[in-house]
Amino acid sequence: MGYRVAVVGATGNVGREMLNILAERQFPVDEIVVLASRRSLGSEVSFGERTLKTTDLDTFDFTGWDMALFAIGSDATKIYAPKAAAAGCVVIDNSSLYRYDPDIPLIVPEVNPQAVHGYAKKNIIANPNCSTAQMVVALKPLHDRATIKRVVVSTYQSVSGSGTKGIDELWDQTKSIYNPTDNKPPRTFTKQIAFNVIPHIDVFLDSGETKEEWKMVAETKKIIDTKIKVTATCVRVPVFVGHSEAINIEFEDFLDEDEARDILRESPGIMVIDKREDGGYVTPVECVGDFATFISRIRQDSTIDNGLNLWCVSDNLRKGAALNAVQIAELLGREVLKKG
Repeated sequence: MGYRVAVVGATGNVGREMLNILAERQFPVDEIVVLASRRSLGSEVSFGERTLKTTDLDTFDFTGWDMALFAIGSDATKIYAPKAAAAGCVVIDNSSLYRYDPDIPLIVPEVNPQAVHGYAKKNIIANPNCSTAQMVVALKPLHDRATIKRVVVSTYQSVSGSGTKGIDELWDQTKSIYNPTDNKPPRTFTKQIAFNVIPHIDVFLDSGETKEEWKMVAETKKIIDTKIKVTATCVRVPVFVGHSEAINIEFEDFLDEDEARDILRESPGIMVIDKREDGGYVTPVECVGDFATFISRIRQDSTIDNGLNLWCVSDNLRKGAALNAVQIAELLGREVLKKG
């Protein structure tokens, strides 16, 4: 006996990836429906060997459906997620809308699986920001061993984090650089993204942080430990898929780099590739399509008493979004609904 599952926003990058991962991981689906706005109505998407036609989200009745994976923006989620939840369908939401609601669990299954039991307050579970998800997978096992005091992170985030428009803009601008008659001014991004980096993701706040940077701080505290201090600089780079992060960690207790490497190797969801030689590390190109969060460049930070540096890379469409949502669905089924 399996689950009745709805994928909301099935024609977008993340929605399509959710369908791919549900099929790849053989999630126990009895029935699946793909929902989209009227603009995308009738579009076809793949689910394993099957082709599914989208149904109108606006008129869909969620009664009798077990769970809905939402991959639409916050504005639309605000309208439809409460309807699904009220109908008894558990919502797993990929937008930022519910992440900071104290009555809604924010979950990375490798990090805080116990939080899933808090779903019942509103029948909604939140999926974290893409840059946060991979970082907390790396931080949690180290925090359990030596207690993290402070994290300084700089991100190198791919254009797919801005959706299909971001991918298209990088592609079109890259081609136009070699064709002087085909100028492609920035539209999705604030400056040229081809052959450039942009230290600006989401809106600026009064503090001088961007909202993306604020998200990493707030979500890390909610998922792991409110006492951890976090400061982030988030940068958009001309990479299609795969977010990278340079992470500096200060601990309460001393943690040797070799022990840290061993801890990370044994931790769920992590692949350590860390050889001190040419190519002995992972870059975004290698992580695309993989489930793992990759860790490289583990080393002591000699400028503080209990410090480590590491490099963290993951497919942002997978662990940063679709994979984590499916893992939450698996966790919900295993721990709460228990049908599959």
